[in-house]
Amino acid sequence: MNNNLSVNEQLQILKQGVEKILPENGLKEKLELNRPLRIKLGFDPTRPDLHIGHAVVLRKLRQFQDLGHKIVVVIGDFTATIGDPSGKKSMRPPLTKAEVEINAKTYCDQLNIILDVEKAEVAYNSQWLARLSLAEIIQLTGKVTVAQILAREDFHLRYQQGNPIGIHELLYPLLQAYDSIAIKADVEMGGTDQTFNLLLGRELQPLYGQAPQILVLMAILEGLDGVQKMSKSLDNYVGLTDKPEDMYGKIMSITDDLMIKYWNLCSDLPLEELKQLITSIKDSSYHPRDAKMQLAYNIVKQYHGNENAKKSQEEFVKMFQKKEIPDDIPTYPYQGQTAKIVDLMTNSALASSKSEARRLIQQGGVKWDNNIVKDVNFEVNVCVNGTILQVGKRKFMKVTRI
Repeated sequence: MNNNLSVNEQLQILKQGVEKILPENGLKEKLELNRPLRIKLGFDPTRPDLHIGHAVVLRKLRQFQDLGHKIVVVIGDFTATIGDPSGKKSMRPPLTKAEVEINAKTYCDQLNIILDVEKAEVAYNSQWLARLSLAEIIQLTGKVTVAQILAREDFHLRYQQGNPIGIHELLYPLLQAYDSIAIKADVEMGGTDQTFNLLLGRELQPLYGQAPQILVLMAILEGLDGVQKMSKSLDNYVGLTDKPEDMYGKIMSITDDLMIKYWNLCSDLPLEELKQLITSIKDSSYHPRDAKMQLAYNIVKQYHGNENAKKSQEEFVKMFQKKEIPDDIPTYPYQGQTAKIVDLMTNSALASSKSEARRLIQQGGVKWDNNIVKDVNFEVNVCVNGTILQVGKRKFMKVTRI
């Protein structure tokens, strides 16, 4: 070990923000071995780019790394072609090898934002899973019963409702568990939604002559909607590579109720300061808006530095507290005198599709020349000097005629 902290001092750092450790005293016992532990985190690169929901676990992983432990990041390039059924109500469409390779490269590039990748091991589980013979896979399946697998909540629910469950999905937890055997994990990290998969790794390791791993489970971070798990597919995420001003604005859009959870899981405030701040939020001695601005500043600073955090806050105050339009909004040149508002939104990339554009209009989230657009068929007159098109709270475009 290359730190001088006692086991109890390490535990105090590592337990902050953790939802559950299984078994409860397991991490203490592992740390008492007084050697660098092998800390596993597995990612299936199902989509490009990481967000601050992923960062909840990654930041805890960095704490292990800073304490001198060995981080092993397993990129599930093999398991991603199956698709993790955790929490799913139906079969997931499998990804192609090419899609997985593109996503995996993006993941590896972005891990450096939080981890010291040069000091970590990064492994692809195709290195061992693709080499398993059919006989070895059958031997692996023989160590777990169908009843054990179907006891998992999502499988149980789908079975009860008569929804199809693919044989390949039943294999997924076994293959993820085998990853722990392949890298000889002492500790595996993940979200609470991964509890079943991680426990299975713990159960299988002794059958392969290894000490069972300890589970360190982090809470699931809800997205900007405050309801569902943060996800790019649900468009409720804050990306690690989002522009500073976008990151700041997204954080400011979360509910006051969700703010304390974001402070706990996403900020880098020292523990004692964090406790005092949360107390002041709960007893209303600190205004929620000010607390949220401090949170947004803190998160942007982590990923983009103090100067960008300061600029983002100034821009936010200018736009929303003073109700001003930002100075550096992009210009969209349009050839013609009239245009349908839906076409302008999609062609200028303020909306990803016409259906999204219509939905935003119906929700009252679109303004033309500072007037709310209510009609999805609305046609605008485009002038030479330009008119401001606003979508939501943060997107502006100056539309000019050429």
